[in-house]
Amino acid sequence: MSTPNGGGTQTEPFNGRLALLLAMAMFVLVVDTSIMNVSISAVVEDIGSTVSGLQSAIALEALVSAAFILIGGKIGDLFGRKRAYVIGLVCYAIGALSMTLAQSLLPIIIFWAVIGGLGASLLLPAMQSLIHGNFEGAAQKRVYALVGASAAIAAAVGPLLGGFITTFLSWRVAFMLEAVIIAVVLSGIKLVHDVPFVGSRDLDLVGSVLSIVGMGGIVLGILVWQEGGESVGALLAVGAVGLGGLIYWLLRRKRLHKATLLDPDLFQSQGFRFGATGQMLQQIALGGTMIVLPIYLQMVLGYNAMQAGLSIAPLSLTMFAVAMLAGKRAGKRRPASLIMWGFLLLIAGLVVLVPIVPRADSGWWLLLPLTIAGCGLGLLVSQLNNYTLSPITDERVSEAASVNSAAGSFGLSLGLAFAGGIMLASLSSIFVGMAASSTVLAPEQQQQVAQSLEEDAQVMSDAQLQELLAGETEEVRNEMIRINNEARPLALQIALVVPLLAGVAGLFTSFRMRRLPDPKSSGAGEGAILG
Repeated sequence: MSTPNGGGTQTEPFNGRLALLLAMAMFVLVVDTSIMNVSISAVVEDIGSTVSGLQSAIALEALVSAAFILIGGKIGDLFGRKRAYVIGLVCYAIGALSMTLAQSLLPIIIFWAVIGGLGASLLLPAMQSLIHGNFEGAAQKRVYALVGASAAIAAAVGPLLGGFITTFLSWRVAFMLEAVIIAVVLSGIKLVHDVPFVGSRDLDLVGSVLSIVGMGGIVLGILVWQEGGESVGALLAVGAVGLGGLIYWLLRRKRLHKATLLDPDLFQSQGFRFGATGQMLQQIALGGTMIVLPIYLQMVLGYNAMQAGLSIAPLSLTMFAVAMLAGKRAGKRRPASLIMWGFLLLIAGLVVLVPIVPRADSGWWLLLPLTIAGCGLGLLVSQLNNYTLSPITDERVSEAASVNSAAGSFGLSLGLAFAGGIMLASLSSIFVGMAASSTVLAPEQQQQVAQSLEEDAQVMSDAQLQELLAGETEEVRNEMIRINNEARPLALQIALVVPLLAGVAGLFTSFRMRRLPDPKSSGAGEGAILG
C-alpha cells in the first residue's frame, strides 16, 4: 500500500491483502444482480410474488444506483471516502440479508433495491477514490486491473454460480454468502487509509437534483424500452433535459465561483474524456455480448444455465488472466497502445464469432473467438480505469470516479438493452417475413404469427415452440420449427453488431488516445488534472 507522494508520505510495500479485499467488494457488487436474475423463478415461488414484481425490483435497483451515483462521489468528499465505502458495503450487506430473510416482495424492494442501490452509488466512486489514494504507480495499475477483472469475471460467472447454488442449495444461501464476503471485506477496513478532501464543502442542491433527473431519466428510459414499455421517448427526453440542465448549471456556478456538484473543468482534459468514453464503450460491448451468448446457448443449443456458464467461461477466465498479467507486466508499454490492442482483439473475437453462430452445434465452437475477445477485454479492464483516474488530484478524484462509474454503468445498461431489444426486433421481423413467404402456412396462420410476435416477441427453443404449437398439424409444426431454426441465428448475428460497433468506436477512441502524452500519476506531482 502507498499514499501519494504529493502528501509528503513515503511509499510503502504493495499491500496484496488490501487489493484482494477491494476486488472482493467489487465482485459482490457485480455478482449480486446476476444471482437475482437467475433466481427469479425460485424467489417468486418461495415468497408468493410475481415475475413482473421481481423484475421491477431489479429495475429499481439499477435505477437508484445510476440516479445517485454522481451524488455518491460528493457524499464521499463531504463525509469521508472511507466512511462512504463502509456505508456502501453495509447497505449492500443489508440488501443481501433482506433477501436471505424475505417472506414477501416489500422488504426486497425497500432493502435490496432501494438501500442496496444507494449503497452501490456510494461504493463505486468511493472504491475508485480509495484505490487512487492508497496505491500509486505500478501498484495502482495492478489494483485497478484486479478490481476491473473481478467485476468482469463476476458478470460472466454470476449466472453459473447463482444457478448452481439455487439448484442444489437455495437462493437464500447465495445471498447469505454475499453477506459473509462483505463481512470479510469489512474485517480488513483498518488497512484502508482515508483520502482527505480539501475542496469546498458546500453542497450543490440544484446540481444534485438535476443529476438525479438526468441519469435517472436516461436509465429508466432504457429499462422501459428493454421491457417493451411505453413512454420511452418521453423518459429519455426528460433525462436528456436533466443532463443538459446539469451542464448549464455547472458552467454557470463555475463562472460565479460557487460550489458545484462536479467541476466542469474536469472535462477539459482530453485524456479523461477519452478514458471515460472508452470505459463506456467497453461496457457496451461486454453487456451486449453477455446478453446474446446465454440466449444463444440456452435457446439454440438447448443448454441449461450451468452448461451455458461453462461455455462462456473462456471469455471470463481469459479476461481475468490477461488483466492480471497486463496489470503486473505492462512495463513501459504505452497504456493507449494496450487499450488499442484490447479493442482490436475484442473486434477480432466478435468478427470470428458472428459466422460461427448459425453453424455451431456445441459450446466448443465458441472457445477460440471467446478466448480472443477475452484477451481484448482483459487488456481494457487492466488499463482504462488507471488511464482515466491516475492523473486526477486527490481533491477531484471522487468527482472523476463518479463520472467514470456512471459511464460504465450507463454503457452496461445500454449494451444489455440495445443488444436484447435489437435481437427481439430482428427476430420478429425475420420470423414474420419467413412466415409470409411460406407455402405451408395458410394466410390466417401467417397473420396469427405476426400478431403474436408483435405482442410478445421472444427467443424460443424447439421444445418451447413444440409445446406452443401442440394443437397444429405436424406439417405446420415442422414448418414453424424450420422458420424458428433459421430466424434465431440470424437475429443473434444482428444483435452481435451492437458490441461489434462499440468495439470499433472504442478502437477509434484509442487512436485519439495515442496522439496524447501518456497520463502521469497525480502522486508524482506533475501531469495532474485540476491540481
